Amino acid sequence: MRTSGFLIALIALLAAALLYLAVFWEPLPQRPIERIVAHGQLPPGTAPRGGDFVLQGPHGPVALADYRGKVVLIYFGYTWCPDVCPTSLSLLAQAIADLDPVERERVQPIFISVDPERDTPARLKEYAPFFHPALIGLSGSREQIAAVATAYGSSYQKQPANAEGNYAVDHSSATYVVDPQGRLAGSLPHAATPAQIVAFVRQQLVAGDTR
Repeated sequence: MRTSGFLIALIALLAAALLYLAVFWEPLPQRPIERIVAHGQLPPGTAPRGGDFVLQGPHGPVALADYRGKVVLIYFGYTWCPDVCPTSLSLLAQAIADLDPVERERVQPIFISVDPERDTPARLKEYAPFFHPALIGLSGSREQIAAVATAYGSSYQKQPANAEGNYAVDHSSATYVVDPQGRLAGSLPHAATPAQIVAFVRQQLVAGDTR
């Protein structure tokens, strides 16, 4: 019953996010994708380096190295996020759907939870596929998540819980792009259009083919 309630709530949340996008969202004007800048937990003047990691997936450990040869799209968020995460993941899913089938096989979206206390692998297994069947949700210990987020320049902060024990997690909302060689290529800002996401992904695919 608890699982059924969670699924119903998630469907309602997705429907609300899609309705918002359809009615209120206006695409950002086309512009070059900027390189990542240092922020979050990195020391001043230090650029994010990305790099390999291993976290817990729905069926066991998942390594970034498992996806060599693919463009990997990494988003840091959490399943209880009321609006930012559903919006970002919906746009990401639309971009993947806009790729042709051959391109789609060479792209792997990953959702890394910054709320490992609540986002178990089982919960992420239910949550991620509602946005796209290829999206995989990863979790880990607090120390593991912090290390990966720091390496990629993502920041987050857990807020104090209310009287009912519920809490929010403030987090950055960029999507990080890893090229087919496993190197951090850049980031896409929150609310990047599907067309912008597709263009950057294709740029990395073409570059990977020429290396």
